[in-house]
Amino acid sequence: MAYSLGQGQPIIVLKEGTERTKNREAQFNNIAAARAIADAVRSTLGPKGMDKMLVDSLGDVVITNDGVTILKEIEVQHPAAKMVVEVAKTQDSECGDGTTTSVVLAGELLKKAELLIDSNVHPTIIANGYRLAATEAVKVLNSIAVDCDDDEMLKKVAITAMTGKSVGGEADYLADLAVKAVRSIAEDRNGDTFVDVENIKVEKKTGGAIGDTELITGLIIDKEKVHPRMPKSVSGAKIAILSSALEIKKTEVEAKIQIRDPASMQRFLDEEENTLKKMVEKIKATGANVVFCQKGMDDLIQHYLSKAGIYACRRLKESDMEKLAKATGGSIVGNLESLSESDLGIAQLVEERKIGEEWMTFVTGCKNPKAISIIVRGGTEHVIDEVDRALNDALRVVGVALEDGKVVAGGGAPEIELSMKLADYATAVGGREQLAIKAFAEALEIIPWALAENAGLDPIDVVIQLKNAHGNGNSAFMGLNLNTGEPISMLDENVIEPLRVKTQAIESATEVASMVLRIDDVIASRMAPQGPPQGGMPPGMGGMGGMGGMPGMM
Repeated sequence: MAYSLGQGQPIIVLKEGTERTKNREAQFNNIAAARAIADAVRSTLGPKGMDKMLVDSLGDVVITNDGVTILKEIEVQHPAAKMVVEVAKTQDSECGDGTTTSVVLAGELLKKAELLIDSNVHPTIIANGYRLAATEAVKVLNSIAVDCDDDEMLKKVAITAMTGKSVGGEADYLADLAVKAVRSIAEDRNGDTFVDVENIKVEKKTGGAIGDTELITGLIIDKEKVHPRMPKSVSGAKIAILSSALEIKKTEVEAKIQIRDPASMQRFLDEEENTLKKMVEKIKATGANVVFCQKGMDDLIQHYLSKAGIYACRRLKESDMEKLAKATGGSIVGNLESLSESDLGIAQLVEERKIGEEWMTFVTGCKNPKAISIIVRGGTEHVIDEVDRALNDALRVVGVALEDGKVVAGGGAPEIELSMKLADYATAVGGREQLAIKAFAEALEIIPWALAENAGLDPIDVVIQLKNAHGNGNSAFMGLNLNTGEPISMLDENVIEPLRVKTQAIESATEVASMVLRIDDVIASRMAPQGPPQGGMPPGMGGMGGMGGMPGMM
């Protein structure tokens, strides 16, 4: 890109092919891209939201109405749109739910900002106003939150997160599973509850119905026993968890052994066999009757283990090894020589079961396990995937509600309450920032608006009725009944969400909107040329009469 100073020679500043957009054009382009992303997921919001079918370049199909899944699957090109996708990813990693809400809210904040920029309000002032509004909104949310202290409330939170997902009529049953699972892995640290949902292993197997999904108070390992003569089940299991290989190690340096006669060869083989035998003797001596090995296991070891009546699996994932240790109370041992009875994990039963077409190992009856499993069943791959996503949302929100101990109403109730409180707050703030705070208050109305729209109701009537319900001194919990279109207390309707879902959605949407608004210059380098199609010539070898690969000839 060239710049000319007066009548002199133009000065080349940017590389050829670089594209640059400035000022309002750049701002409006970025806002349009971000709003396009919000519009893409808006129709999936709420219990009556529709699903999207996503087909990738290989023809694989994903059917979902989970906001973050949709945005991860679609290949977004525009940099501002990518920033909005990051909002959904952050919301998902922090809370597990509210991804669509955060993206739709970010899109609406930018739409309102566009009108203010047209009215000559500076983007920095809008960004400052939005930050003030978000801080006040979080304070209001904290003031209207209620305590969440029992399993019944947690179950309602789980059902709310799964509403609208394709889980058939099993939301109640899955919510029960989610609460039990989270309760069993919750830890008390210095008086605070801590929940790591990664300690709940979810296995998916096609077959059966959604109602066949079950909670295992232990672990499911997607491996079968390594030798057919090993026992199919072991009661009163004492489990050795080994991260080292059960086989003869190769020498670290390259070595050759010259054998001159058959007797020497036999001695060599006998010594190898004795070494492997000693490994099994060592395992037996500790009292272990089940072995889980992260690496390989020699055929001879498998034979000796089966003769000793020991159940064994090999080549487990590292994450499964860690979960096994947490579930059984055992320790992961890196060196077989240091294995002792105190390192063994305990379980009532280790058995091999056939699920669908595959054999899997079930470690059940663990005492106070800190890692457990859920096996998800369903008629087709697509059904199982969507149930898995719904269950993941439920587990995450129950964990968040248990950690924070605070929940708010759903159904658009907190957004309308915030909208009205922020409209009052705007008048108390001097300067042009109050325009941005009013815009923020109006933008929050997009959530009940979209809920009504997706349910086939008149959004204008719905928002007016909700405002009347909140303005009459009624409870801050009045939300939208999507069947009748009337305002109703969401606590009575059991539509409840964790406080963190709402605060995180508002904070992350505000941050991304402010960041997009502050960009007034986009300098984009030319895209690098893509490699040749499959089976074509390698890069740098094309189209120059056989000389394309030579330096300096391109």
